[in-house]
Amino acid sequence: MDFTILAGPIVRRANANRLVFWLASRESLRFRLCLDGREPLHFEDGQQQQIRVGESCYIQLLDLLLKEPLPLDTLVHYDLQWQRADEHNWHGMAEWGGELCFNNESLPSLVIRSRLDAMLHGSCRKPHHAAPDGLVAAEHWLSERQQQPMQRPALLMMSGDQIYADDVAGPMLTAIHQLINELGLYDEQLEGATVANSRELFADPLGYYRRHQLLPDTHANLPLQKRFFEGARKPIFTTSSAANHLITLSEVLAMYLLVWSPVPWQLLPDTRPALDEAFVERYERERGRLLGFVEGLPAVRRLLAHVPTLMIFDDHDVTDDWNLTAGWEQTAYGHPFSKRIIGNALAGYLICQGWGNDPDAFAGDPLTRLHAWSQQPDCERQDQLINCLLKFDGWQYHLDTQPRLLVLDTRTRRWRSESNLNRPSGLMDWEALTELQGEMLNRESVVVISPTPVFGVKLIEAIQKVFTWLGKPLLVDAENWMAHKGTANVIVNIFRHARTPANYVILSGDVHYSFMYDIRVRQRGGEPHIWQITSSGIKNEFPRRLLDVLDRLNRWLYAPRSPLNWFTRRRKLRISPHSPVGASKGERLLNRAGIGYVRFNEQGEPVCVQQITAEGVVDFIEPDMKTSPVELQQQGRQAE
Repeated sequence: MDFTILAGPIVRRANANRLVFWLASRESLRFRLCLDGREPLHFEDGQQQQIRVGESCYIQLLDLLLKEPLPLDTLVHYDLQWQRADEHNWHGMAEWGGELCFNNESLPSLVIRSRLDAMLHGSCRKPHHAAPDGLVAAEHWLSERQQQPMQRPALLMMSGDQIYADDVAGPMLTAIHQLINELGLYDEQLEGATVANSRELFADPLGYYRRHQLLPDTHANLPLQKRFFEGARKPIFTTSSAANHLITLSEVLAMYLLVWSPVPWQLLPDTRPALDEAFVERYERERGRLLGFVEGLPAVRRLLAHVPTLMIFDDHDVTDDWNLTAGWEQTAYGHPFSKRIIGNALAGYLICQGWGNDPDAFAGDPLTRLHAWSQQPDCERQDQLINCLLKFDGWQYHLDTQPRLLVLDTRTRRWRSESNLNRPSGLMDWEALTELQGEMLNRESVVVISPTPVFGVKLIEAIQKVFTWLGKPLLVDAENWMAHKGTANVIVNIFRHARTPANYVILSGDVHYSFMYDIRVRQRGGEPHIWQITSSGIKNEFPRRLLDVLDRLNRWLYAPRSPLNWFTRRRKLRISPHSPVGASKGERLLNRAGIGYVRFNEQGEPVCVQQITAEGVVDFIEPDMKTSPVELQQQGRQAE
């Protein structure tokens, strides 16, 4: 088997005039693309960006502008071929990527949809969670539609927690370190840490299951603890799962390769590090779960080679509670070691996720800094890259599809509380929300990607509010759109604005359960019409018994006539939940790992909402309701 291509190709942006691919290789390569019935297309200067991240590892972003547009709503097979600098032969996908093809196909295929009429979406993919992988379920679902271009989704949207940098299984960390050695991923110096560099970190006795003792929680940090976190452990890295928290950029990059491709796993020895006896049982339990995850990676890689895939970060891509409060930010970015850890995760996101979302957005200073670090990976250039990314405000992006797709950055442009540094920050500040409104003006419909639901479960948000009043927002991840008065008022007023769309669909993840709300503004004749559709997690689930209790209590306490509704910031909205089809009476929340599927009509209304799981498909709209009232009227006129 050829191991030259380590991961990918992942199809990123794709339209009739432009194709963007992401992949990782062991060598510096040249590429060309062969499409159905066309001469090979070579990637000219600037169309192939190559970032060296180790002695034997290169990240490639291939961005091809097409002189002859691709046909719409049609199967287009492609062959991404590579060539070494010292040879004349081109290596096609039949040679190195046969497993990327579905049965009875010799090449992978794309479909460029004329409209954004259907998409897959989800978030929260934790490799060592016991639940099945929703991306594998999505691949099985797609395999049944591979020859039907009008049944293929326009794109796959992964809306956060594509990796868990802050919650890593012991066997995954073992694989990460083995892959770093195999590929020679770059070392780095660590300022403000008890270890001087990455080599000392990897060799430290606390390197497995006790990394929280290496994180910024030393006696030198005690004043910061007392001031901001009242003596709690892990004052900066607040996750309860920080025992194997990723620290170096090489660790972050290795994890991306290991969660997206089976190839790196085939390069690694089956060995276990020396562990304290107390951790052996946990290690073996996690190893069993990871074996199932790795078995599904060929299907995941195949899915990502067939469907244009977009991404946006949430907290676990960096660390739990990332930028939750202004106090957290002051502490985290005021310490060189924690700043480096956060910056490394953000740099990994840029290289493996953000860059492919919108290549043009990073063409200036971020990419210049990235190339500078790649050519000379020293501490100074790494800090310059991190400082640049921490100031960068262009992570959000949009697609000019019909309907328009708006992907929100709810992590770095926060509306910080000025009266109390420990109060949760708003998910977007006034300036970012103003820009969002401008993107929506005078449009008939939009699809909004918000990693966290704009309209969540009222009881859970109320519990988060109580903990915020008690000064403990970090204990319950008090992150929701209604937690900050300014953000809540502005987003609701945007929905009520006369010139913003008549139909909004909000797609979210984050919460580890799935639900659907139908929302209308009171006293406005039913306009605009808003749908909150949440799919989570791809490979994660909420504690079952606890969610059942919260779902039941929420139905009782926040029934339509309950006076408690008037104490929420959504009292100007009428919210109607859609129960999963076949659920127990009144049940509104679906706790089953998988991937969401939504199909839209020409007005941008959702007419099919499903959760695709390993156990089957669950509907949130009754089958006889999958045609909207508008479509029924149109069908009636056609019949007449």
